[in-house]
Order: sequence, then structure tokens, then C-alpha cells
Amino acid sequence: MTQLNLPTESVTPFAHKLAAPLTKQTITVLQINLGRRCNLACSHCHVEASPQRTEELSPEVCDQLLTLIRRFPQIQTVDLTGGAPEMNYGFRALVETARACGKAVIVRSNLTICLEPGYEDLPAYFAQHQVRVVASLPCYSAENVDRMRGQGVFERSIEVLRRLNQAGYGRDPRLMLDLVYNPQVPQTEKFALTPDQAKLEKDYKAYLQGQFGVVFDRLLTITNLPIGRTKFHLQHRQLYAPYLRFLETHFNPDTVAGLMCLQELSVDYLGRVYDCDFNQMEGLPARTPDGQPLTVEALLAADSLDRIERVQTADYCYGCTAGAGSSCGGSLV
Repeated sequence: MTQLNLPTESVTPFAHKLAAPLTKQTITVLQINLGRRCNLACSHCHVEASPQRTEELSPEVCDQLLTLIRRFPQIQTVDLTGGAPEMNYGFRALVETARACGKAVIVRSNLTICLEPGYEDLPAYFAQHQVRVVASLPCYSAENVDRMRGQGVFERSIEVLRRLNQAGYGRDPRLMLDLVYNPQVPQTEKFALTPDQAKLEKDYKAYLQGQFGVVFDRLLTITNLPIGRTKFHLQHRQLYAPYLRFLETHFNPDTVAGLMCLQELSVDYLGRVYDCDFNQMEGLPARTPDGQPLTVEALLAADSLDRIERVQTADYCYGCTAGAGSSCGGSLV
């Protein structure tokens, strides 16, 4: 297992915390980052997406991914992210192919994209294809959301949640709507873990239904890992190493068995393969046992998704294993 070494004095390398190297299991989740294009530029975005970014899937890589989805029945879930995945090339082809193959589809949406010209049909489109919507709403306070994501984002997000409810989301069990909580980026050394997920979910549900008539299924609490824009802000305030030490201090070995990287492949817009989205953003590729980095093209040539023995780790992995843990599916324990 390769450990990406970072200049963080007094932080124990993450690999040294593990009782054994992380062993890749049978791949069941294919997560695809379709590109960096987004209608927002959120302060905590680990992808560093924005309206100015132009990177997105090419037709060639999209075709390879469609072939991958069709060929391998072991893929149970296709998880589409970005940027705003809906804005990037291949989004609808990937949704429709995955659903035609009987796979669950997740779209990680910023909600506000549904109000942009040309995207107003998305709530109905999601419902038509029974796409599970995992929507970013990092707080139920308008002030906090707008501070993290831009002026007016909270109000627009509520409008889209209402439209999703009207389409059946949060009411029809076939139409899953989950919200994502992210803490604000630390400004001082008064660090804190994400709140208890179950308790915070009750608070979210009571407030959003009481104030706006909005309903949803689950709340997912996700820790801000020190990468992307979060890493930049922490370094600017000289909080990067202290934050990593804080996460290490709260390492919970009970979270390790549930880590998303164990059963997942993360693919970028160039067709390169990673163990998780965070490794993708830090340029730490998944590797074969002989050390070769993987691509979608190589997986197709090998006619196998299970080409990885060991998960690549780095010190930011403490973000997924601190406290109750953190993954694309929320807390782990």
C-alpha cells in the first residue's frame, strides 16, 4: 500500500494507524466525476469546481464508461458527481444506460442547477428514471449556507427541494432524496467533528418541514477533508497541520471496515481510476499489484474490475475515520 507523504510534522502516517493494509473488495460501486464545470464555486469544494472550469468527460471516455456499465453486472450503483454532474458531457447517457441495466443511480446535486436555463426539467427527469438525489445543503441556516456557497443559494435550494417534493421525492419510497451536511471550514483551532447524524437529521427535518414544507429521506454528515479549497483555506490560516492532528487524535478503528474506498472505483473525466474521489482530487491513482496506474481502458482490456489489491492511502484519510467516520454515504458507525 502506498502512503502519500505530506509535510505534516507530528502526524502519524495514516497507514501506520491501520492494523493491516486496506484490502480492496469486490467492486460494486462505480463513482464517476464527470468534470469540474459547475454553476457554483463553494468555499468548501474539494473538487475546486466553478463556472470557469471547462474540464469534462470526452465522448471517447464516456463511451468506455457506458461499455463498462453494460459489461459488468457486479456494478450495483453508478454514482455521478462533479462539479455539477448535470452540466457535464455524458450525464444523461450514463443515467439512462445504468438504469436500463438495472443499476441504482445516484446524482450528487447542488440543487440550484435545476433553476438554470436548460436544466429546469431535471426534477421530472430524475423522477422518471428513479435517480436517487443526494443534495448538498450544508446547513439549514440561510446565513451559513450562503456564506459557504454564495448569496441566495439557500433560497434557491429550498425552491428546488419543493419542486423535487412535487415530483414525488421524499414521499414516494422509489424516489430517494438525501441531504448532505458539511461543517464550515475551520477559522481557528477550535475544531469539531460533525454532529451526531441521527440527531441532526431530526433537527433538519423538523426545521425544513416546519418552515418550508420540505421533506426528505436521510441526512448524511460528511467531514471536510483537508484537500481542495478546504486545504487552501487551512494552509492560509496555518491550520492545515493542526487540523490533521485533530483528525488523527479522533481516529476510530471501528470505521475502517465501512470505508467507501473498499468496494468503489472512482473515475475522473480523463478515464483515470482511483480508489476514492478524495484520492482523485489529490492525484493518487489506484494501482495494480505490479504498481501500474489504472484506466477505464485498461479495465476493459483486462475484462475485470477487480485489478486492485491494496487501497492507496494518505494522511487526509483521517477525515474519513475520525469520530463516527465519514463517507459519501454519511457516518460509518
